[in-house]
Amino acid sequence: MRLLLIRHGDPDYDKDCLTGKGHRQAKVLAQRLMTEDIDEIYSSPLGRALETTKYFSVLSGIGEIRILDFMEEIRYGREEALYESGNPWFGVQDLISEGWDARDSEWRTHPFFKDNTCTQDADKIFLRSDEWLAALGYEREGLYFRNKGGEEVDKNLALFCHGGAITAFMSHALNIPFPLALATLHLKHTSITILRFDKEEGSLAVPILELVNDHAHLKDL
Repeated sequence: MRLLLIRHGDPDYDKDCLTGKGHRQAKVLAQRLMTEDIDEIYSSPLGRALETTKYFSVLSGIGEIRILDFMEEIRYGREEALYESGNPWFGVQDLISEGWDARDSEWRTHPFFKDNTCTQDADKIFLRSDEWLAALGYEREGLYFRNKGGEEVDKNLALFCHGGAITAFMSHALNIPFPLALATLHLKHTSITILRFDKEEGSLAVPILELVNDHAHLKDL
């Protein structure tokens, strides 16, 4: 199975929709995705992701868009003061500049992450993504995934969602500490990242990273 993780187009966050630029990006993205022989489409329920998804849905003729509510964008800050502080991308860079090891397995206990909603939302993605992949035929065993779906898993899936959600998903699927993933994965709008899961029935393996942050389709925009 190949899983294409796709960030939405340029957004108007206040209105949760695409900007004019975002619509142009999504249109070009849809044409690029036509080369990937996609079988099924999934999306976050948020407007900016769904608007991006629909361009490909219409162009490809795949009318069914399956919603994954757990792949909404991650929040940050404390529950009572969202987005006022605690931006995980900036925060991790600050911690690294102070000499903190972003590979720390106890990162959840660090004061920056301990009460940060980004940690809650990342943990939700870790749990729910395992459940989703198991339903697709890949059951997690420790650090790796067991193919229990046989030939049924030989397909290409497209998941349209958000930069933070993709970062959390990748962190868990590839066993990369979440802070390190935040430091290294800075995904462009409409970028494509591909994970390839082993097709051999019964195999136990880590997904192969086939493509990361591909946004070459935007070169003329």
